[in-house]
Amino acid sequence: MLNIGNYNTLKVIKMRDFGAFLDGGDGREILLPTRYVPDGLKPGDDIEVFIYHDNEGRLIATTLRPRATVGEFQFMLVKAVNETGAFLDWGLMKDLLVPFKEQKLRMHEGRWYLVYVRLDPLTKRIMASARIDKFLDNVPPEYRQNEEVDVLVADETEIGYRVIVNNRHWGMIYRNEVFQRLEKGERLKAYVKEVRDDDKIDLSLAPLGYQKVDGVAKTILDALRTNHGYLAVHDKSDPEVIYALFRCSKKAFKQAVGALYKQQRIRLEPQGIRLLEDE
Repeated sequence: MLNIGNYNTLKVIKMRDFGAFLDGGDGREILLPTRYVPDGLKPGDDIEVFIYHDNEGRLIATTLRPRATVGEFQFMLVKAVNETGAFLDWGLMKDLLVPFKEQKLRMHEGRWYLVYVRLDPLTKRIMASARIDKFLDNVPPEYRQNEEVDVLVADETEIGYRVIVNNRHWGMIYRNEVFQRLEKGERLKAYVKEVRDDDKIDLSLAPLGYQKVDGVAKTILDALRTNHGYLAVHDKSDPEVIYALFRCSKKAFKQAVGALYKQQRIRLEPQGIRLLEDE
């Protein structure tokens, strides 16, 4: 079944001067224009393409990768606004429409907005919506503590960063647990600290508990081996320095160093830590 607004692996039916025709199923032939046809492509070959509608409403294929596919959230730049709505630069020849009814606030040319990419339920064409909340928290969050998830940074608040979790839920990373500047639109891994009674999700940028210590300890050992067995960092170092080196909090760093010391794998020195020779 053809997946409009996403990637599909389709078979080449025939080649023409203006492109390749691909088998879209149900007797449909979808054009891959010449500019996207890779050298050596021939009938019978399979090729991964993104499927969307051209300006005439016809299905068309491209090997370009849009900034987001149907079912995903992304920040995009408004290229133009007219009586129909706002048009976003999403990385393809045809811009992505946000109708006025799908704008939370009136959009302006030259500004960036967080949107959700979807299929219009009536026309089945790809469109975007800035009414983010209606696409999130529609199913109960079923996450395990310490489960790794994908997050998109959506907004910065007084207490931390609001993020979108696995394209399905709102979550929060608290400011006092972040040791780097996070930017809107940034994608990264996070770990579930807790799903609260109100279904709100608290997250951490580092794994929790012993798993976190084990992971940080391995990172420290790898860094020591890379730097000839010595690192000029210790329990008095700035948290920002520790985070830049090991992507962890100062507390997690101290716990990992303590564990490595007890295991007699490192020696603590006045200005740093040293890998023991038998390592």
